[in-house]
Amino acid sequence: MLVLAQISDLHLDGTPRATERARRVIDHLRALPIPPDALLVTGDIADHGAEPEYEEAAALLGLHGTGPHTSALPFPVLPCPGNHDSRAPYRKALLREPASEGPVNRAHRVGDAMVLMCDSSIPGADEGLLDEETYGWLEGTLDELDELDELEGGTPVLLAFHHPPVALHHPLPDAYQLQQPQRLASLLERRPQIAGVITGHAHTPAATVFAGRPLVVGPGVTWTLRLPWEGEGVADRDAPVGLAFHILDDEHRLTTHFRVV
Repeated sequence: MLVLAQISDLHLDGTPRATERARRVIDHLRALPIPPDALLVTGDIADHGAEPEYEEAAALLGLHGTGPHTSALPFPVLPCPGNHDSRAPYRKALLREPASEGPVNRAHRVGDAMVLMCDSSIPGADEGLLDEETYGWLEGTLDELDELDELEGGTPVLLAFHHPPVALHHPLPDAYQLQQPQRLASLLERRPQIAGVITGHAHTPAATVFAGRPLVVGPGVTWTLRLPWEGEGVADRDAPVGLAFHILDDEHRLTTHFRVV
């Protein structure tokens, strides 16, 4: 059994409010009696895509072991970009890699599963897209996994990226969802080892089905989306910080629990 924590949409911007909310959820995860197997951070880590925002994120997430607030976490941290993120500063300050503008895609072995953190951002736009390079990387990674797989029944795979590929029935996230979702659906139909899809972006916990697989949307750290029937105003800035716990069991079934801090 695999347990993955998820946070999303930190929108770190140098303000005390954003820092406090991010630190609150990180401290909560650090204090768990049994740590998760990994933490997914599904985009919009920075609010303006600036290097100092990623330097703060790296310190809060314990990625580099330096900084005034750095404390190593007892689990790996697996990030991916969102529409507020900027690829070159993200690579340079968060990942400590050479700055470049190509999509940031990473494959992580966590226990007996593979977690594929994909870049659905479009530089300069709020909509999402898994581009040609990303689909090529996905197909190649999955082919290689098939060739190397020695586990009976196959290695389960989870896809994680920022933009949901379906409407969530609120005009704000629905205006900026993943483009060309039919291509992703085709990939899922051809790849039965993919056990589910995990996204962020919408600032609201949600669960649905996409192409016959579970699709889970993690809540936002910075604020929570107020749904149309919940009253006026889009952003509930007084809502508690949200997070998710995803369990991938031995039957490759994905179960999600939502919590607030």
